[in-house]
Amino acid sequence: MARYIGPVCRLCRREGMKLFLKGERCYTEKCAIEKRNLVPGQHGKARKQKLTGYGLQLREKQKVKRIYGVLENQFRRYFEVADRTRGITGETLLQLLERRLDNVVYRLGFSTSRAQARQLVRHGHFLVNGKKVDIPSFSVRTGDVVSVRGASAKNASIVHAMEEVKGRGIPDWLALEGEKMAGRVVSLPTREQINLPVQEQLIVELYSK
Repeated sequence: MARYIGPVCRLCRREGMKLFLKGERCYTEKCAIEKRNLVPGQHGKARKQKLTGYGLQLREKQKVKRIYGVLENQFRRYFEVADRTRGITGETLLQLLERRLDNVVYRLGFSTSRAQARQLVRHGHFLVNGKKVDIPSFSVRTGDVVSVRGASAKNASIVHAMEEVKGRGIPDWLALEGEKMAGRVVSLPTREQINLPVQEQLIVELYSK
């Protein structure tokens, strides 16, 4: 399964905003955006130009891909599914990405970042409706219960993340049962519940050319 393995702080710097790719570090003064908010590369200082048209569309697409940790081919497949689905294509695209199991694990507070959630899922630490699922891109449905496997309940990374989530909060479309170390998908996420500073319509325009 392909994934980006390069330095992630440069991705935030390229987009000029925090994408929260490093979990707790992103909330501290060590965050790259706090230290030097410059485009990465030798000529970073000179590359601040106003974007228009295609440039804006490309940046929005890259931003969403990087937030969810999805590469180009998989992202395009998500768009094609969203385009065939009844409704607003951009909102459906974000909904499909939010329903990924690694994202749900992150949103429920079982990990401090989506990258960590992806690793935990791949290592088989989670159950969906009582069955082990180790595919990060697995799409959850309304009513599904995502829980930590019994043997993983004392995993240091998961326990630590659950302490950290108290300050981050859980989105309304999910319900967390902390004592059981489980969460339920109450409903599919609406655009208002997906708190991402992105303009998904620009992505639709980019792929519709």
